[in-house]
Amino acid sequence: QVQLVESGGGLVQAGDSLRLSCTISGATFSRYDVAWFRQAPGKERAFVAGIRKNGSTTRYADAVKGRFTISRDNAKITAYLQMNSLNPEDTGLYFCAASSTLILSAMTTASQYGYWGQGTQVTVSS
Repeated sequence: QVQLVESGGGLVQAGDSLRLSCTISGATFSRYDVAWFRQAPGKERAFVAGIRKNGSTTRYADAVKGRFTISRDNAKITAYLQMNSLNPEDTGLYFCAASSTLILSAMTTASQYGYWGQGTQVTVSS
């Protein structure tokens, strides 16, 4: 059974940084594409960043380009989201998602991911 567990969220001030981690168990991590999504109160879940199985390709939402960096360490079966220059609009519940059958063009689509974590809360105060 594939399980994803996120960690690293918290309450920070605008301009601060956080690093989220996503650890996967029950699967061969290197066979899965991984993405981060976030959901703000009253809004739909939105794509933040994604990374291919071998880390060769990454994608970012326009709102986070230049501030967030997604990476992975297959040896540690963990994916990361480094978030810098946080602002209040980044507040939300951040989810890690994984797929072993993703096509690159669908990386930003939540329905393409079969496995999800429970989420970690990020709150940025102004």
